[in-house]
Amino acid sequence: MNEVGIAAPGYRLPADIRLGRVRLQVADLERSLAWYERALGLCVLRRSGGEAALGAYGDDAVLVELREKAGAAPVPRRGRLGLYHFAILLPDRAALGRFVAHLAEIGERAGASDHRVSEALYLNDPDGLGIEVYADRPRSSWRVVDGQIAMSTDPLDLADVVRAAGGEPWTGMPAGTTIGHVHLHVGDLEPAAAFYHQGLGLDQVVWSYPGALFLSAGGYHHHLGLNTWAAGAAPAGDDDARLLEWEIVVPTADDAEAALESLSGGEDGVVRDPWGTALRIRT
Repeated sequence: MNEVGIAAPGYRLPADIRLGRVRLQVADLERSLAWYERALGLCVLRRSGGEAALGAYGDDAVLVELREKAGAAPVPRRGRLGLYHFAILLPDRAALGRFVAHLAEIGERAGASDHRVSEALYLNDPDGLGIEVYADRPRSSWRVVDGQIAMSTDPLDLADVVRAAGGEPWTGMPAGTTIGHVHLHVGDLEPAAAFYHQGLGLDQVVWSYPGALFLSAGGYHHHLGLNTWAAGAAPAGDDDARLLEWEIVVPTADDAEAALESLSGGEDGVVRDPWGTALRIRT
């Protein structure tokens, strides 16, 4: 694939970043754990008081942390500034096929899209927090058009995805599952780009979607999506179900220091975008 996108103009994140855990605030930990285990197939790695960490089976990496705040308000239909969805990346299409069949078996509703670079399902947890579960197509098949990675939102051939499973049953999120990207509601794309593109050092890779911008490092289709589809809504607050923090993992301490310096600091490795969404940068 050819060089794509618009490179960050100053500091530029290393190509080999990855995303770490997402931390969520939920209204009822027991209810959320039951759903994340049953619907998503995550397993509880540890639990203490009102918090729990979840990951894939056969893997000790934390993908999602849940923190209870009793009575936290669910996400309204219009959404709030902050999380649009976080995206769980499965290791292959066969795993996605098993997941599709699993959702049908338990009667869990989900949206579905073919994005050309990936195939994806969309769900909401009991608090209305958005979740994508997806598998990438081979990077060699991605197309570049006018400098942008060609992405779209087309109907997904669910039957064909299920056939890729080869009849194997779903046994939970498999080892090798990661957080693939995070997608945020923001109030305005210009200050969002100033923070995440000029400041953080992510490259712009897709900018033709109405009201949206997609950014990444290393030519990935996106590590971060930004949209203004909830513009005018309030940012998620302390008493709401919400994203507490997401993580970018960089190769070295020098990389983390450089990223934080480019964003004019932060506290204990955490910076906040113009709408208060917290990002932790760590090795």
